[in-house]
Amino acid sequence: MSTPSSVRIVDSADVSPDAAIGDGSSVWHLAQVREQAVLGENCVIGRGAYIGTGVRLGDNCKVQNYALVYEPAVLADGVFIGPAVVLTNDTYPRAVNPDGSLKSAHDWEPVGVTIREGAAVGARAVCVAPVTIGAWSTIAAGAVVTKDVPDFALMAGVPARRIGWVGRAGHRLVADGDGWRCPETGTRYIETDGVLREMSENV
Repeated sequence: MSTPSSVRIVDSADVSPDAAIGDGSSVWHLAQVREQAVLGENCVIGRGAYIGTGVRLGDNCKVQNYALVYEPAVLADGVFIGPAVVLTNDTYPRAVNPDGSLKSAHDWEPVGVTIREGAAVGARAVCVAPVTIGAWSTIAAGAVVTKDVPDFALMAGVPARRIGWVGRAGHRLVADGDGWRCPETGTRYIETDGVLREMSENV
């Protein structure tokens, strides 16, 4: 796979020649990007981060220092992965088979974490595959996500539970009449049966 000349890969990074790195992206010190990984345009891979084989990132993603993104994770455009986040891929982890033999790649099937547009996962959070993280949601630092997350949800705790809603700007929404409002942008949202949508979607 070819790498555009505008891509910045520092000398200490380990980037497979079979990975595709989008225009304007940066891979920093000691990061590893494995075979068949695909990074969109303007992505930033921080120091010591790991991007597994075949992982796919959209445009404008940030994977902060020492985050571990295991295959077959899929990140949409504008996803933020905080420092030391882990996206797992093994539902029933074992080093050995029941007969005591060392597990090989043929003895288990990886499952992935899917993260929708604009979502953010805070530092040291763990997403236990298979889960889907909804668009524009926020996972608090240190949370452990074990179930799918709705769009715009604010999740915290172990296991993670929804403690509120956030808007596209990442700020916690405030109650506003029969709906919710972003204190940063003024955008209004309405909640129906546990699903939050921007008011413009319902006009």
